[in-house]
Amino acid sequence: MNATRIAVAGATGRVGRHIVDVARERGHEVVPMARSLGVDVITGEGLDAALAGADCIIDAATGPSPDQDDATTFFTTAAGNLQAAGRRAGVRRMVVVSIIGADAFSEGYGAATYAHEQAALAGPIPTRVVRAAQFHEFVPQLMEWGTQGETAYVQDMWTQAVAARTVAEALVDAATDEAPDRPALTEVAGPREESLVDLALRYAAHHHSGLKVVPVPTPEGPDRKVYEEGGLLPGPDATLAGPTFEEWLVTT
Repeated sequence: MNATRIAVAGATGRVGRHIVDVARERGHEVVPMARSLGVDVITGEGLDAALAGADCIIDAATGPSPDQDDATTFFTTAAGNLQAAGRRAGVRRMVVVSIIGADAFSEGYGAATYAHEQAALAGPIPTRVVRAAQFHEFVPQLMEWGTQGETAYVQDMWTQAVAARTVAEALVDAATDEAPDRPALTEVAGPREESLVDLALRYAAHHHSGLKVVPVPTPEGPDRKVYEEGGLLPGPDATLAGPTFEEWLVTT
């Protein structure tokens, strides 16, 4: 299958908009899907029409809540609807974006993303999963969530942050690569292992010179070891690609 018509769920999101750009730049026909575009992966509104003639679905849709139960319901419902509508439309491949370490989490958003993987893989359409490291773009969001006054409290953990555009390139690769031995699950991460606190310090120096960044320990809980023992870092077979955080930072 040469996937020339790619339907992108979550096309207006952080990764989705890059998927649309990358696929079009490579000469593919793209069908953007989002609630704002009249396609709802939860209710199914507009889904059959959007998938008509599609060769592949890339599922980059995310719900509005990080709560485990809410996120799990969103992900599993969306995956089920995309699989069912995709089968009716004759779609031949589905690609899902997830997070590195998803299968190691027992609770929270990480556990919800693993449920997403399982729901997608259980469907009738052959599915590939691309697990990504934390996005460069996620650093300022985490800082915003943890900011009180002029201080940003950031979790002290290690990551191998990657640009959202780089993840989009990996997703389009998975959607269009015809190699029969391509694994069903792959990982993509940035070029080097780094401290999330250090990334926050660099972002603050570039954008918020008066903001103080203070590291905080990983919260107690069953998944604490996932963070402390490098569970969010890529495995030896991961694709590592730039830009570096510094290269990305100068473009923001």
